[in-house]
Amino acid sequence: MRLTTSTRTAAAATTVLALALGATACGGSTGPASGQELSGQTVTVAGVWTGSEQKNFRKVLDAFTEQTGAKTVFVPTGDNVSTFVGSKIEGGNAPDVAMVPQVGVLQQFAKEGWLEPLSQKAATTAGANLADVWKNYGTVDKKYYGLYFKAAHKSTVWYSPSAFDQAGVAEPKSFADLLKSGRTLADSGLPAFSVAGEDGWTLTDWFENIYLSQAGPEKYDQLAAHTLPWTDASVVKALTTLGEVFKDKQLVAGGSSAALRTDFPGSIEQVFGPKPKAGMVYEGDFVGGMAKDDFGKKLGEDAKFFPFPAVDSGKAPVVSGGDAAVVLKDGKNKKGAQRLLEFLATPEAAAVWAGAGGFISPNKDVDLAKYADDTTRATAKSLVDAGDSVRFDMSDQAPAAFGGTKGAGEWKLLQDFLRDPSDPKATAAKLEAAAAKAYKS
Repeated sequence: MRLTTSTRTAAAATTVLALALGATACGGSTGPASGQELSGQTVTVAGVWTGSEQKNFRKVLDAFTEQTGAKTVFVPTGDNVSTFVGSKIEGGNAPDVAMVPQVGVLQQFAKEGWLEPLSQKAATTAGANLADVWKNYGTVDKKYYGLYFKAAHKSTVWYSPSAFDQAGVAEPKSFADLLKSGRTLADSGLPAFSVAGEDGWTLTDWFENIYLSQAGPEKYDQLAAHTLPWTDASVVKALTTLGEVFKDKQLVAGGSSAALRTDFPGSIEQVFGPKPKAGMVYEGDFVGGMAKDDFGKKLGEDAKFFPFPAVDSGKAPVVSGGDAAVVLKDGKNKKGAQRLLEFLATPEAAAVWAGAGGFISPNKDVDLAKYADDTTRATAKSLVDAGDSVRFDMSDQAPAAFGGTKGAGEWKLLQDFLRDPSDPKATAAKLEAAAAKAYKS
């Protein structure tokens, strides 16, 4: 998933980035000047967030300032965190902390020698309130570098309750029921799914949920690490299952050709906008925020979700994304950086953003009452309850050449498969060829 936990607008990020670089700092807050451990110090934080996400993260930084007296500066990176941080290190102006949205990028940073391990206090706090799976994703070569602060629940199917009521369908409990309900929706006049085929990352998320449920977590981990080839029978089976959706015009609004012209924001509009073209859209918990903010829908009433259902005899999948805080070795304030991560590891820090909305935390000690609405509360509970069965977005674990490049690798090949899903075995072979090349390099 290339949006990770946000619905970033690259143009906005670029504009803000230019302003930020021109001014060195893009704001921040100062706390009391006396009697606090970091008074007079500055902690610089780099991250992808823009708009409301950046505004709400600033509230978290303000709470840190209140507690420690440190001034905070947030600098937007644009979408390519790796390029941004690398250039800042090279220029001798590295931020103190970076919020990293991809496991593969975190691993790259660690292997480049750019990171400091978490302090003992941060590691201990995180160990007490995060499932081990989150620690594992933040660990490279047995060193704990990345503290997962913000998460995305990517196993949610969002729907229009009025469309379901009109068709007389209920929330499905299995993938077979999902397809059956979708065809019933179509019979009532509205195709089942709006599919954002123009954005290849959404197609990787479809595949990952089906694969995790159908093949199981062990094979999911092997495929993510490319110790299992994409030509494996389990991959062909998952593609065949996904092809059932892609080839059916009752299930895909406008068929594959229309889907390939629909970007992610457009897919939300097709379900929750003024002229609905579909009854459902599959994507992460961030869909709810867009339905609310962009189309005025009331979560839990005009826009609802159900968990991505179990496929065949498997368990219901829980695929996640997330943003990890890391301390950069070349930052000018390592003490302040470590202290910020110690704060971010606490439920109090997460509760600040939880109350502001558009956020879920993997921290199991966050009081669910702190979330702004019942729908977000439910997605947060589902993520935490999944514990170690959560699996991180597979494409975000892959080299960018395979799992994160527009017009190439997995994104392009799954778009081709959406266009023509008739030969899953041939698609699996193409995926393996692309993966072998990317992982080798």
